[in-house]
Amino acid sequence: MLPLRSRGFYVRMRLLQNSRHSRNPEKSYWYRFFKWIIWFSLAFYLVSSFLITHTQPTTFISKTTVSPSKASHALFEESSLKSSSLQQPKSPEGLLKGMKVYIYDLPSKYNSVWLSNERCSNHLFASEVAIHKALMNSDVRTLDPWDADFFFVPVYVSCNFSTVNGFPDIGHARPLLASAVQHISSQLPFWNRSLGADHIFVASHDFGSCFHTMEDVAMADGVPEFLRNSIILQTFGVKYKHPCQDVENVVIPPYISPDSVRSTLEKSPLMRRREIFAFFRGKMEVHPKNISGRFYSKRVRTMIWQKYGNNRRFYLKRHRLVGYQSEIANSIFCLAPLGWAPWSPRLVESVVLGCVPVIIADGIRLPFPSALPWADISLTAAEKDVTKLGKILEHVAATNLTKIQKNLWDPNVRKALLFNNPMKEGDATFQVLVALSEKLDRSHKRSNVSSQ
Repeated sequence: MLPLRSRGFYVRMRLLQNSRHSRNPEKSYWYRFFKWIIWFSLAFYLVSSFLITHTQPTTFISKTTVSPSKASHALFEESSLKSSSLQQPKSPEGLLKGMKVYIYDLPSKYNSVWLSNERCSNHLFASEVAIHKALMNSDVRTLDPWDADFFFVPVYVSCNFSTVNGFPDIGHARPLLASAVQHISSQLPFWNRSLGADHIFVASHDFGSCFHTMEDVAMADGVPEFLRNSIILQTFGVKYKHPCQDVENVVIPPYISPDSVRSTLEKSPLMRRREIFAFFRGKMEVHPKNISGRFYSKRVRTMIWQKYGNNRRFYLKRHRLVGYQSEIANSIFCLAPLGWAPWSPRLVESVVLGCVPVIIADGIRLPFPSALPWADISLTAAEKDVTKLGKILEHVAATNLTKIQKNLWDPNVRKALLFNNPMKEGDATFQVLVALSEKLDRSHKRSNVSSQ
């Protein structure tokens, strides 16, 4: 029912309309038109007044665009965000503790000139190239050396590590590095200031900071004197005392192309049916060569071949194949025995392609243990137990294989072992930086601040 005042207005309008119609019926069209104009104006006024007097000073969400369920979901998310803000994982800046890295601009003979050989940036030793490129585009990079916590020295000693036939040769490494140190120490004061303690090098070949491919020679030579105060990013890592570990170091994974991994996984998804039970393709000497008193792979690969070469469940091939990543992606277990050194590219290839790595290298240190749950994503067999592999793998397949695969197929696990350009949060270069952030006690800049 209309209010009293509104009813009076309505009655007067009706009487006026009737009286006018009775006098001028030919103008009824215009009267009706004006009547609707007046009614529309009145309605607009009433609605506007209601909104002005009832609107609160908060954000208005129209019910015509957000359903009640979506609105409540949005409110739930907002309240959850507020209540859990203290439980969020640390930001990249928090993990890296505001660390800054200065990259020396060295003459091309120390790095970029080597890139004329395409293998330099793609073979298993190419982490030295990948880390350099990723750091160049990273937020941790500073162009002001006085603002740096660490100094990265980009010398590519492994680019020409091996010829196409695989024969190792890094005899040029020590003089090339010595020349680079001489160059930076004569140009800027930072090396001499700390005697290299806050300087970083990459040694991505067999015996890391010893810069030799044969272990007995590497051990005899040891770490070059001029690098003994520095930090070495190296693929070589063991838990026992070893001359090539007598330097501050971070164990890094060998380089595997992220593009090749993506391409393989597009053709062979992780959760597909895997047809090969146990796989290995690579150098397996029937009669291992005795070089400098050492047998290749400590005869481990020879024993695998002799024991399982005719076993149908073991797919063993003694020669590399261009497309062998597809074989890894089709395998349940992938053997990763030592070669000359304890580490192997198969370790990374197995993990990123979802094949459970079977690590056979006594005392090996694995990369990024704080980020990768190695005990939950791999198997370890002692070198002396290599002839028992069949029983070991059968037991795992019958008990906890599904759980291991679930852990292994976590995308964060795969990411942590791949070097990307540009760097991605959580990838291999990021993990290197996290490891370096734990060594900020070496930062001359921070030690000066704390002493003031």
